[in-house]
Amino acid sequence: MGKPSNPFRAARFATSAPDLRRLPADTGAEIAFAGRSNAGKSSALNAICDQAGLARTSKTPGRTQLLNVFVLDDVRRLIDLPGYGYAKVPEAIREKWRTAIDDYLRERESLRGVVLIMDARHPLKDFDRQMLAYCREIDLACHVLLTKSDKLSRSEGARTLAVVRAECARQGWTATAQLFSAQAKTGLDEARAALLALLGA
Repeated sequence: MGKPSNPFRAARFATSAPDLRRLPADTGAEIAFAGRSNAGKSSALNAICDQAGLARTSKTPGRTQLLNVFVLDDVRRLIDLPGYGYAKVPEAIREKWRTAIDDYLRERESLRGVVLIMDARHPLKDFDRQMLAYCREIDLACHVLLTKSDKLSRSEGARTLAVVRAECARQGWTATAQLFSAQAKTGLDEARAALLALLGA
C-alpha cells in the first residue's frame, strides 16, 4: 500500500488580514499556527502541506506580521499568526500584533485549535507557557510541535518530549506534543493526523 494522500497539499494562500475583522467569514473550521518568530513556524506549515513556498520563510525571523489565511477547501482553513517576540519592530506595532492575536483566539468561532511551534532545543519559553495557559483558560485544544528535532540526538529528543509532556500535565495544560523536523521530514504523519482530528475530518 502507498502512503495515504495528504489533504493539506490542497492548501492555497487566500489573504492576509491585519485584524479579526478582515478575515474570511467565521464559518467552518480552522486551525491557527502560533510560535516564537525563530521557532520554524513557516517551515513547519510548508512541510505539513508539502509545499515549499506556501508560507514565506525568511532568514530574518518575524516576517509574518499579519494573520495569513490558507484555505484547504470551502470550509477548512489554516491561519498563520504573527511570530512573537523576535522581530525588530517598534513596541507599538508589537502591541498591535498581540491585540490581534488575542482577539482572534478569544473571539473566532470557527477556531478548533492551536498548533504551537516550539524549538525543541529551547522549549517552554515564556511565550510558549503563556499560550498553553491561555488555551487552557479559553478551553481551546493545543498541539505542540517540537521543531528542529533533527538537531537533537534520539535520546535528547525523547528526553525533551518527556519534559514537555510532564510540564503540560503538571500545569494542567491540556496539550498534546510531538517531535517534528521540517528539514528531516520527521513527525509529518503524526502532525497531519493531529490537525485533521482538530478540524473534525
